[in-house]
Amino acid sequence: MRNLNEDNITQAVLARHAAMPDVRLREIMSSLVQHLHSFAREVKLTEAEWFAGIQFLTDTGHMCSDKRQEFILLSDTLGLSMLVTALNNRKPEGCTESTVFGPFHVEGSPQYALGDDIANGAKGDPCFVRGVVRDIDGKSVPNASMEVWQADADGLYDVQYADQDSHRGRGTFHSGPQGEYYFRTIGAEAYPIPHDGTVGRMLEALGRHPWRPAHLHFLIKAENYQTLITHVFRNGDKYLDSDAVFGVRSSLIGDWVRHKAGTAPDGTCLDVPFFTLDFDFVLNPV
Repeated sequence: MRNLNEDNITQAVLARHAAMPDVRLREIMSSLVQHLHSFAREVKLTEAEWFAGIQFLTDTGHMCSDKRQEFILLSDTLGLSMLVTALNNRKPEGCTESTVFGPFHVEGSPQYALGDDIANGAKGDPCFVRGVVRDIDGKSVPNASMEVWQADADGLYDVQYADQDSHRGRGTFHSGPQGEYYFRTIGAEAYPIPHDGTVGRMLEALGRHPWRPAHLHFLIKAENYQTLITHVFRNGDKYLDSDAVFGVRSSLIGDWVRHKAGTAPDGTCLDVPFFTLDFDFVLNPV
């Protein structure tokens, strides 16, 4: 087809996709083309603006590495990550809600036993976390794989330190025979998502802040149960209602209880104040 114009080019592109053998891919690409073309028409996109968008995406790609995923940050801050999470994680009432994965998960994090200190020297106040993993019927879930990761008191994950060659503030362990879990780490603090790249420039241009409320990440897997990717947010944090990535759910807010120096839950004697956090997880059977 020749001599296409602004009125018929969309249909011409869709016609080119008509013979695509992958039905799902055809559905996705056809819808994408229609929405992109409608967007350009609606805002009357200029060539300069189109090129600026191309440059923005190019720069975003250049920011990505094995330790940083700028496209996930972009998706997070536009609310797309949370929308996809919500669409794909509908659960019965009472199950622990899912939230965004985030860009700082690491495959193969260190293995720990229950009660171990996963902070491994990360900066922050001591914190003792405990709870139970059960299902919607109240049945305990033993031997559930539980991955945990968090930022330190400076608001940085271990992978953000160029000179750090060991994992800190992250680890994997398994729930006990009654679904119980407990470990030591550091207190969660609010922190800004990385904003020295394209996503940061976008947020600044939009008049938005880059801050996330304090939280712990959890990834919980157990046989015959839906995998749970979630956070536990710190109650009272000033960013709970303006999370940069739209991930907060009221059911995921927990109380970090501050204690004076003294005997900790694991029996050790601490000469500094410490926190405790109690939080149970409810998994959805597959």
